[in-house]
Amino acid sequence: MRTLLALCVLAAASTASAQDGRVLFEARCTTCHAGDDPRTPTVASLRQRPPASIVDALTTGVMREQGSGLSSADRRAIAEYLAGAGVPTSSLSTAAGRCTTQPPLDHSIGVLWGGWGPDLTNTRYQPKPGLTADQLPKLTLKWAFGFPDASSARALPTVAFGRVFVGSQRGIVYALEAETGCTIWTFQAAAGVRSAIVIGPAAGGAPAVAYFGDGRANVYALNAQTGALLWSKRVDEHASGNITGTPALFENRIYVPIASSEEGQGNNAGYECCTFRGSIVALDATTGALAWKTFTVANEPGPIGKNRSGTTRNGPSGAGIWASPTVDPKRRLLYAATGNMYTEPQQPTSDSVIAFTLATGQIAWTAQVTPGDVFVVGCTAANPAAVNCGDDVGPDFDFGNAAMLVTRRDGKDMLVIGQKSGVGWALDPDRKGAVLWQYRAGAGSALGGMEFGSASDGERAYFPVADGNGPHAGEMHAVDLSTGERAWMSPPSDVKCGARGRGCTPAILAAITAIPGAVLAGSQDGGVRAYSSLTGSLLWEYDTNHEFTTVNGVPAKGASMSGPGPIIAGGLVLVGSGYGSLGGRAGNVLLAFGVE
Repeated sequence: MRTLLALCVLAAASTASAQDGRVLFEARCTTCHAGDDPRTPTVASLRQRPPASIVDALTTGVMREQGSGLSSADRRAIAEYLAGAGVPTSSLSTAAGRCTTQPPLDHSIGVLWGGWGPDLTNTRYQPKPGLTADQLPKLTLKWAFGFPDASSARALPTVAFGRVFVGSQRGIVYALEAETGCTIWTFQAAAGVRSAIVIGPAAGGAPAVAYFGDGRANVYALNAQTGALLWSKRVDEHASGNITGTPALFENRIYVPIASSEEGQGNNAGYECCTFRGSIVALDATTGALAWKTFTVANEPGPIGKNRSGTTRNGPSGAGIWASPTVDPKRRLLYAATGNMYTEPQQPTSDSVIAFTLATGQIAWTAQVTPGDVFVVGCTAANPAAVNCGDDVGPDFDFGNAAMLVTRRDGKDMLVIGQKSGVGWALDPDRKGAVLWQYRAGAGSALGGMEFGSASDGERAYFPVADGNGPHAGEMHAVDLSTGERAWMSPPSDVKCGARGRGCTPAILAAITAIPGAVLAGSQDGGVRAYSSLTGSLLWEYDTNHEFTTVNGVPAKGASMSGPGPIIAGGLVLVGSGYGSLGGRAGNVLLAFGVE
């Protein structure tokens, strides 16, 4: 899925001067970056990025496979050519913004937002936000925090014990004081951290534990008080395996979704595409020991033919899990939504909601909504360089949303989920995922449809529309859970980023959050907005498209938004602004709003 955040450098040994970044880039990168595919960054968007983030993408990030054929000097030269600046030797910020004291965790406050949502249902409904819908127009900026050497701010913040825990593109995890944003501690992971920091109870001598995953499929457990490492474990050995979805913690097990950037090898003639299989991994939360691992593609990939350059193609592959799994304690099941296939033969588990048993990981049932979706990036008729394509290219309509376990007012349980096809689905967990209703909110596209997350308050489901720059981009839909019929639709807002076009659209790629009386969303145009959940009318908006003075002294600005979107906890509205990939505009700031 996440169809590609970075450079397309052919994985061959460098024959040009390692110091000549322009020659390297023009020889190896322009095939991808001169095209019109909205999932591939333009050269202009790459130039927005700090040089360190480009090196990260080629070294430990989503394009590490392509970057593996380049020397470290080559990678630095390309980054410095694009950014027009040198690569810093360290990504850690200075002592600026450090808290003067390190108070203990405030257990009287507790965990207010501890994962993908406030609870295990993944509905992203906050019943006790610490403010009311009527107070939203009174929100003011309390503090801003800058992520150093970053072009995106798309990690989901967590609020617990009077602290904000958040990861970053450079792999630094921060514990901040919620009231002021000052830094209590930092931890450096091996790769970028997009998942939320899941907060669990005391274990291993720690008063509470912080769990998360990184871009190299490592899972970590930290002492939430000090940031000290308790344990870490790599949960997938594939070179492109990563963790983008937030793990789920339940009964001393941490359930981890595994995705992959291998989908980006469409133009790589020498790459034997593809060998990754999505999975869920269950670990003992205290020790990190493996309880079980279940793949979404049952059979290991093997040779299925040759690509157009004569390199072996492998299959079946794909069906990564990009979003957080959902725990169902009543049925003792775990639900996870999957991505598309990378190579054939087609499997019944891609573009699906899968139910796994909590005890053993056995697949109880699978509800596939879009069969035949075999896709890797670049596979279009207009791109002759795409060599790793099958005969039948799919629409890339996988799931980036987490399945929401919703209980209606009449007591009926449902699984509700938005898809990149533009369709919202309601599935019956008591009938193996049988469709209760479906609702079309957008036209659908490779970048949404519904991209990263919907919300529900038990009466309605709320579906935000991405759809690139299409006519439905930026719409917000409210759907009655009982009937699947529209309750209201809010049209797109005027963009706040200048002239509407690539990188400046009203598309809502980021996940949304609901509270009593309101729904909050962040958009690609850099606007944060709150809508009435009763009527869809606009209650509040804020333009993040500017520079901010940050509490840690890091130069920071807001721009496009993607990923987790705004959350609300303890009277704070927290949102990361900046998304320098997939047609977005770069930024690197975490914003905290409150009511005085």
